[in-house]
Amino acid sequence: MIDWTPNAIAIQLGPIPLYWYGIAYAVGLAGAYTIMTRMAQRFGENAAIIGNGLIIVAVAALAGGRLYHVIDQWQLYKDDLLKIVLPPYSGLGIFGGFITGAIAVLVLVRYHKVSAWRWADIVAPGIFFMQAAGRVGNFFNQELYGPPTSLPWGIAIDCAHRVVQYPCDAFPLATTHFHPLFLYESLSGLLAVAVLVWLSTRPRPWLRVGDLAAIMMIWLGGVRFLLEFLRIGNWRLADIPTAQIFGAAFVIVGIGMLVVRRMQDAPRLEPAPPDAATTDGGDAGDSGDDSGDDDFKDFDEAIRARG
Repeated sequence: MIDWTPNAIAIQLGPIPLYWYGIAYAVGLAGAYTIMTRMAQRFGENAAIIGNGLIIVAVAALAGGRLYHVIDQWQLYKDDLLKIVLPPYSGLGIFGGFITGAIAVLVLVRYHKVSAWRWADIVAPGIFFMQAAGRVGNFFNQELYGPPTSLPWGIAIDCAHRVVQYPCDAFPLATTHFHPLFLYESLSGLLAVAVLVWLSTRPRPWLRVGDLAAIMMIWLGGVRFLLEFLRIGNWRLADIPTAQIFGAAFVIVGIGMLVVRRMQDAPRLEPAPPDAATTDGGDAGDSGDDSGDDDFKDFDEAIRARG
């Protein structure tokens, strides 16, 4: 059992606190940048697009994730609305962040006139890494935990961070431990990074451009759907956990993406030849028209067009 209850503040710089959650988010952002850059180079795309657009996407995801979390945990904010915008921030909702971040990505790919499908594949592993890192921040905020457990990796939650179902007078701090749902989701995210990167390393006849993004949708939605069975005090619609509704929707959309890409006879997902990678500041890619028509071109033709 893990009896240590951490402090949310990592460093106190005079009157300014530096929170572990912010550090986790920054680590996730840096790791995502590294992964996405290497994925872009692997597929012969212009990696400079990531450096120019990642902050925009990150801010959009932060806003959407924060909004989702506030609605999800409204009981924590309804009596003090300033807590919504003032630190310490107590969490982000993955689905809210994903939706607003995806909107920002779509705007950027249209601006750069590159393939939305191919860039969705490029960013997919990075999204998982950001999620995995961010969930570590949940540990320091003592949030995203499940019901009491006797498993050896159960964690202690101090009285101030308990949901109303498990007060300390009925569930003593010294003897009560909880499922670390944040850890389950973090480990799932790291595994997903490894799987998606591995799938991208060489041609696989059964994969199409856009499939990594589809797998990401199915994985994200499926894992969260299952974890919601253990979550307590969550946002519900018609007595159904909202995260399960979103999770099921993500799975359905992901499966739909796989079907659509095959109906469109989309090109195979293949790494670009070594000399096809672009490093200059101009737009690159398979000349992906923002209408998506270029997504249907053969990848080899797109590579030749670059030359």
